[in-house]
Amino acid sequence: MNKDAKKAQDKFNKKYQETSSNLSSKAKQAKLDFESRLESTLSSASFKADDILSALESKLEDLRKQNAKLQKDVKVEQAKTTANKAVV
Repeated sequence: MNKDAKKAQDKFNKKYQETSSNLSSKAKQAKLDFESRLESTLSSASFKADDILSALESKLEDLRKQNAKLQKDVKVEQAKTTANKAVV
């Protein structure tokens, strides 16, 4: 090969190596960024699920108390009705 062709090939090989190295580096960084974002998203979703469960448990407790009060009120009304029937 003549000197110019050898220089051109060397220059090409150098650029190829640089480009390959840059792409590899960027791919690794993109993978790390993706993994970090995925972890953050999953963590956030987990916290939100916990918040939702807590809210639902709280609402369930409120509904149970409300139901117990209504059941008690129904029994009082039934007792009054029974007492009124007994008087008549």
